[in-house]
Amino acid sequence: MTRTKCTRKIGILGGTFNPIHIGHLIIAQDAMEQFGLDCVKFIPSATPPHKKYEGNATAAQRLAMVRLAIRGNARFEADDIEIRRGGTSYSVDTLTSLRRRDPQAQFYFIIGADSLQELHRWREVGRLVRLCTFVIVVRPGFEPRRVVDPKLDAATRRRLRQHVLRGHACDIASRDIRARVARGESIRYLVPDAVLQYINRHKLYR
Repeated sequence: MTRTKCTRKIGILGGTFNPIHIGHLIIAQDAMEQFGLDCVKFIPSATPPHKKYEGNATAAQRLAMVRLAIRGNARFEADDIEIRRGGTSYSVDTLTSLRRRDPQAQFYFIIGADSLQELHRWREVGRLVRLCTFVIVVRPGFEPRRVVDPKLDAATRRRLRQHVLRGHACDIASRDIRARVARGESIRYLVPDAVLQYINRHKLYR
């Protein structure tokens, strides 16, 4: 039976994607299958609020690499909502805009377990947890269970809806890819071929 618009389930995978790599794609695919998502939106940030931006790739180039990486998968979408908005990219602002765009959809916010423990630092986290369900990606050193930031207030902890993503282990990090490029080492098989060609053509991360 075709899913109607009112029950559309949308995964949200945000980040700098600096660059996007195979691990991002595997996480998105696993989440889509495990939670029956209709699609996964890849949303590159403009300026990340909790990390220093590194590398010489522009926002437009990071978005271009996302589009190249997901090309051919009709259920993966690149969304430039944060880049178009500009400034610091806060998840609560993005989810608010997405809910306004598609008010009947269910949003599944895909996040690493390590980041989830820092939720108390996020902007308007009490409102954010009401806008979506969190999908927790297990990281090395973090047990595959629901993680609760003890610094969150009790009301926010009660509202926090979480699911653990039991997918393929894939320990790949964008910072390591940038470092390998800077050292002149291969990143083949770590990023899609189209992304590798784009990085080489534009001399990124050197």
